[in-house]
Amino acid sequence: MALPFIILAIIVIALIIAIIATYNGLVQAKMKVDNSWSQIDVQLQRRFDLIPNFVETVKGYMKHESETFENIARLRTAWANTTSISEKAELDNQMSTALKTIMAVSESYPELKANQNFSELSEELRNTENKISFSRQFYNDTVTIYNTKIQVFPSNIVAGMFHFTARELFQVQSAEARNNVKVDFNN
Repeated sequence: MALPFIILAIIVIALIIAIIATYNGLVQAKMKVDNSWSQIDVQLQRRFDLIPNFVETVKGYMKHESETFENIARLRTAWANTTSISEKAELDNQMSTALKTIMAVSESYPELKANQNFSELSEELRNTENKISFSRQFYNDTVTIYNTKIQVFPSNIVAGMFHFTARELFQVQSAEARNNVKVDFNN
């Protein structure tokens, strides 16, 4: 009579250990997703901190581009006021397009390109854009791992018991963000 009780106790203990291990794995994956989003946020903030200096440097040379500058200011304000990943992703895509436009237009201003402040700021922005791109990729990788964990057996059972929910991937929201920037000097 003692042997079946011991076997049952071992099975229950093994099951509890498996649930705890699965739960801890899900929590670690969730924390990694949160951290990777935070890294995107840090890089986006870095970009938004650089933009005012960049815009001020460029403004003097590009008087007729006021619409682009106003758009950048609007996007910065909107980004600061949103917390949703999808909204931030869309604003990030719009900001990238606006910055590409400024960089493309700056090609027509040799004196601007020769300006050391402009060169340093544009290099900082390029580096930041690369970091943002890497951070997005890392975020999507961690979200995919996390989402997979909460959907595969047997961790999906534990995920359901403890209300783990899928996370959103960082993706391009509009078809126009996927296209190259067109600069038209005839307008």
